Amino acid sequence: MKKIFLFFAMAMLIGACTPKPQPIDYGKEECAFCKMTIVSPQFASEVVTQKSKAFKYDAIECMLQAPQEDKVALHLVCDYLNEGNFIEASQATYLVSPNIESPMGGNLAAFSSKEDAQRIQAEKGGDLYDWEGIQQKFQSHTPIHHNNDMHDH
Repeated sequence: MKKIFLFFAMAMLIGACTPKPQPIDYGKEECAFCKMTIVSPQFASEVVTQKSKAFKYDAIECMLQAPQEDKVALHLVCDYLNEGNFIEASQATYLVSPNIESPMGGNLAAFSSKEDAQRIQAEKGGDLYDWEGIQQKFQSHTPIHHNNDMHDH
């Protein structure tokens, strides 16, 4: 009986430490990178470390430019067509289009499927990227600066 109790106690302890997404309190929490208030569930993103610490961002471009000090367990982005629904960043397809007004001016949106991204690309124009490509694009450019008219403090 004692072994069974120890097994369940260890299983609960391990399960409690598993990194997982943390909800964003839109309109109240600030971006870990630019310090702007996170207001748009279409563009928000999040990094969760292996120690389950969450860093929340108002835009994917902020997450891409933020220094990663701890070991990252999850990179999450919101699906542009399903506001507030996190998807694993490495599985998303990204669209950069001048007709997408993301909070920090990167014109960047993420999609859970390539087909959805292609459909929006046909409407709005722009270029598609995978996870590796979008990281290279935003980490090799100068930082995006916010437009005060686009976001509340």
